[in-house]
Amino acid sequence: MTSTRAIQRFLAPPAIAVVGVSRNRHKFGNAACRTLRDKGYRIYQINRHATTIDEHECFPRIGDVPEKVESVLIVVPSREALDVIREAAAAGARHVWLQQGAESDAAIELATSLGLDVVAGECVLMFANPSGIHRLHRGLRKLIGGVTTTTTTT
Repeated sequence: MTSTRAIQRFLAPPAIAVVGVSRNRHKFGNAACRTLRDKGYRIYQINRHATTIDEHECFPRIGDVPEKVESVLIVVPSREALDVIREAAAAGARHVWLQQGAESDAAIELATSLGLDVVAGECVLMFANPSGIHRLHRGLRKLIGGVTTTTTTT
């Protein structure tokens, strides 16, 4: 579980890089980009195999984004997350969100050792001004005692 403070820090900057965005509109990375963009965030799509997705530019690496982004949403299989975390730290990111499926103990330990704030085990759409089903899920999480334990470093 993750602290509320880490979540707030992740969501505070106006730009988020999303690593693992898919061309498939039904995949989470693609849906997260659309939803976060609708919430007012500047979204930088990271996909090594596409130049555009849904008419928005893609970048092969976080370091190729035209501005320094502090927050990186990681939506890749856990076996790929370690490389993404290293890349995020090298690009100057301060916060990483390991979306469900991307997290692992090794990923959390690596991000922490690199001085990054870490959010893991949570869905970003439940916290970025949630609406619809995500708002309901967040309410249920509050009732059952979800977000509490700190895994941040700064």
